[in-house]
Amino acid sequence: MTALAAAAAAASGGRATRDDWLDLALALLARGGIGAVSVLDLSARLGVSRSSFYWHFHSRDGLHDALLTKWDARNTRSIVRQAKAPAATITEAVCNVFRCWVDSALFSPRLDMAVRAWAQTSEVARRRLDLADRERMAAIEAMFARHGFAPNDALVRARALYTVQIGYYALDIREPMEARLALAPHYLETITGVRPSDDELSAFRAYAMRHAGAGDFDEQP
Repeated sequence: MTALAAAAAAASGGRATRDDWLDLALALLARGGIGAVSVLDLSARLGVSRSSFYWHFHSRDGLHDALLTKWDARNTRSIVRQAKAPAATITEAVCNVFRCWVDSALFSPRLDMAVRAWAQTSEVARRRLDLADRERMAAIEAMFARHGFAPNDALVRARALYTVQIGYYALDIREPMEARLALAPHYLETITGVRPSDDELSAFRAYAMRHAGAGDFDEQP
């Protein structure tokens, strides 16, 4: 359910669940940063009193903690899960991780950038972000190690894969999916040192095109 749909359902029923509050707050965070998340605005959008918020979260810090947990469950856990997915070759393994970059249901760039901005002013968000970055890179490093790369080689390739993509989002580079897919074999060979097979590229292309139209909190909450 989208944040808007949740808000409409809550308003029509005269009550809002914890998930209603959290889903709408997450959408506001992704689109406008943590400064856009306020109890007063959330209650107005949901059509309920502020007392409903305190029943579910007790404090604004409680909401912030829940937002960070939800962000981590979506973005960090997806990268870790994809890095651990079965793969016959290192290029297939990297394609599994690359699925996060083309499917916003697995990884939301907009939400990740919002949390990174939040971490500039919040020590709590900073700690959670630092932990997430370490976990993500460790999972990718372990993926390279499983495919026979020496420790330092696995470390550097993991950093290259991860930091290049986060930098891509930080620079707000916008390219059509076809342009991104045209460069995919070059990225794969640069990162792994191995030329991907045609079957691997075809499978990744098919996945990417199936998810190319998915929005990333595009609906205005």
